[in-house]
Amino acid sequence: MGPNAGKSGRIAVDAMGGDLGPSEVVEALKLAFAEFPSLSPVTLVGDQAVLEPLLQQAGLTNHPKLSILHASETILMEDEVMQTIKRKRDASMFRAIELVKSGEAGAVVSTGNTKILVASGTLKLRTLDGVERPALAPVIPRDKGHFILIDGGANPEAKAQHLVHNAILGSHYCRMVLGVDKPRVGLLTIGTEEGKGNALIAETHDALKRAGDLINYAGPVEGFQLFFDNVDVVVCDGFVGNICLKSWESLVKFFSTTLKSELKANPVRATGALLAKGAFNALKHRIQPERYGGAPLLGLRGNILKAHGSANRQAIKNAIRDASEFIRVDFNHRIEVDVAKANELLRPAAVS
Repeated sequence: MGPNAGKSGRIAVDAMGGDLGPSEVVEALKLAFAEFPSLSPVTLVGDQAVLEPLLQQAGLTNHPKLSILHASETILMEDEVMQTIKRKRDASMFRAIELVKSGEAGAVVSTGNTKILVASGTLKLRTLDGVERPALAPVIPRDKGHFILIDGGANPEAKAQHLVHNAILGSHYCRMVLGVDKPRVGLLTIGTEEGKGNALIAETHDALKRAGDLINYAGPVEGFQLFFDNVDVVVCDGFVGNICLKSWESLVKFFSTTLKSELKANPVRATGALLAKGAFNALKHRIQPERYGGAPLLGLRGNILKAHGSANRQAIKNAIRDASEFIRVDFNHRIEVDVAKANELLRPAAVS
């Protein structure tokens, strides 16, 4: 357990937001406590009458690292942002974020509505000095390692300055989670030639070059370069990033389903599949989205990890583990220093 093992070292888990319901969250907690002995304590936030029987069934009643915070309301995927923030004040997501705001928890994990999570997190926790918009930063596998995609969907209408901030946020996160000392940053566009892309890409490309040593900018990258060893951080707006993320997730499922069907097509293939079972299992482990848990919402004065709405217990378990690591390693101060330097460098030719 990290140095913040007191109240601020707790993880607040929103139990009510996912497609699979609170029972999947409870099972994820059971797995997390079993697999990660040094896991931070957890406050499970949700309807106590629903959660207590589930905890009893999972054998987690009176667990020394687990407590419940009752919240009477649940945010639905179809809920509107501002109406929900105003009307559902006792929603489990909001109560979880408030624990971080008050210092009673160090991180939030939620599978709930992304728009509402981003909006409420920004309103309640505020952004770091110099950062205008937070960004989601999922970790995605590629040849010989992984890369950080930022923004994965928090800010779909970004300006060039926001993308420069994304490059800084993503670089710091890459150092922490992937151990890359000097992450190579690429700007996602439709061609690597100078001038390719829209006005936002052109302006951001120029700004990233002017950022100097703050960002190890490798230049523009195209979609077909992402899954090879070209860059460590891929910068884009949340609209493009969310499409990339969901396309990758659906492609993984398509590939897995098709491969399974084809291998069972006849006895010869089935025999070959049996012989290659170890290789197929290794590939499945390597590319499955569940392995990467949640995407952190970077740039806020507090840690929020967003797991997919359809996340299963394995994905939620890994998001809880990641939240524990965020509590242990606090890097927000360094981000603020670099963002301040970048904003100063970009001021003479103001980025709009």
